[in-house]
Amino acid sequence: LGPIRQGCLLLLAAAVKQLFPTAKIVEGHLTEEGFYYDFSVDKPFTRDDLVMIEQHMTILMAENPAFIKEQVTREQAIDLFNQRSEQFKSTKLAESPADTLVTLCHLRQFTDEFTGPLIPDLRFLKNMKLLNVSGVYWRGEASNIQLQRIYGTAWASKKQLNDWIEKTAEAEKRDHRKLGRELDLFHFQDNAPGSVFWHPRGWTIFRALIDYMRKRHELAGYDEVNTPDVMDRSLWEISGHWDNYRDHMFTTQTEDGRSFALKPMNCPGAVSLFKHRNRSYRELPVRLSEFGKVHRYEPSGSLHGLLRVRHFTQDDAHIFCTLRQVEEECKHILQLVLDIYKQFGFEEVAIKLSTRPEKRMGSDSDWDQLENALSASLEAQKLQWSVNLGEGAFYGPKLEFVLRDAIGRDWQCGTLQVDMNLPERFDIGYIAEDGSTIRPVMLHRALFGSLERFTGILLEHYSGKLPAWLSPVQAVVMTITDNQHRYAEQVLKALRQQGIRCETDLRNEKIGYKIREQTLSRIPFLLIIGEAE
Repeated sequence: LGPIRQGCLLLLAAAVKQLFPTAKIVEGHLTEEGFYYDFSVDKPFTRDDLVMIEQHMTILMAENPAFIKEQVTREQAIDLFNQRSEQFKSTKLAESPADTLVTLCHLRQFTDEFTGPLIPDLRFLKNMKLLNVSGVYWRGEASNIQLQRIYGTAWASKKQLNDWIEKTAEAEKRDHRKLGRELDLFHFQDNAPGSVFWHPRGWTIFRALIDYMRKRHELAGYDEVNTPDVMDRSLWEISGHWDNYRDHMFTTQTEDGRSFALKPMNCPGAVSLFKHRNRSYRELPVRLSEFGKVHRYEPSGSLHGLLRVRHFTQDDAHIFCTLRQVEEECKHILQLVLDIYKQFGFEEVAIKLSTRPEKRMGSDSDWDQLENALSASLEAQKLQWSVNLGEGAFYGPKLEFVLRDAIGRDWQCGTLQVDMNLPERFDIGYIAEDGSTIRPVMLHRALFGSLERFTGILLEHYSGKLPAWLSPVQAVVMTITDNQHRYAEQVLKALRQQGIRCETDLRNEKIGYKIREQTLSRIPFLLIIGEAE
């Protein structure tokens, strides 16, 4: 599909330039299910424009002109795009190394950068469709010029395209942002970008997730902790975040000249807790869990409902153990994570093991032992997994858990990361049996990942019809006439005493109307009281 979608990118840009000669091409990219191209235009594209562009692409396919590739120097490419007033292209090329060779692709009078194989015939692109257009900022920064992004998809056959269109239509019905409005769960505001305003019913779901995970943690031997949201720059310098992650951090300076940051991750706080006092080998493993709020700056153009936010809560846990304990701890984590996902209705879970990268810390023997511990824990559970060779972090291998939802989409959620870096940076250790000080291994573990994101995934997986135990309102008591109001209140009180989240609907409306409205609100149980009751 890659060459087909690359061909569609070029064809889309060529069609736009022919229909809108003053448009400037910026850049295009492939996505998991299609492609998009960004343009700078005098006025936003309309739905009618998209129809016209797609029709023109179809005409070009029928005419079937040939793609012609050419390799030039960086300076030659910059000169060509400058001559055509394509400043976005020349600006990007000017940022590349001076000795860069650039591959250009020509389609009649249109020229663009190109990498990868070219399709030999434009008619291979016929199973494509333009989807929508949105406004984005150049390079994702709100201070930059706004561009128009045209999205499309392309497939190898008509059947694949139709299947994808059907699946996408179902996904749109399940969009958690739409469900959030319909079910009165949450909202966002421009004056708090990427931060959720939880409504009572939405916050009930959020608290139910935390309560559930808290109980599972307690049964699994974790100690819940809480660390500060704001910590001094010195801590982030030790952890390495200040030098390597500062662009994604919210920082401030106080009147006394000290620099602070809202924590983007919970790990340094957990390490500080472990280091607070001397630890004996008899205490290990130490399992610390935290529902930590973190803040990360994400470009405004990348924010997406609950799925991509700037302020979120993680169900983090950090385990400090000996090298010999790693395998056993990983077994416990695997049992926990898979059981939890099953409880939430995710039966298909793909597991990916990311192994040592070329540039890494630690000895080969350490990596051998850690990678073997992860793979042995998987084998012990008789699980299948795939290997991402060289995709581990420089400080340790990791496992990723990918959930498949009700309509076949994959969501990467949980992670289990082995870390040899932070224990060394913070110089933590435990007292061994012989009295020496030994560095522990640190395991980072998140199962939901972000609770906000997991809530969005759940809403889309269940199309808003959450399991009764998780539903914000589990039952509604409805009356047929005013004569039953007093009894309905007695029923409500009795249910609440049993821990049932319930409400009454005593409105002066026909019972059929009430039933329909509460059904659309995804209430699991409707209790109807008439004279007989």
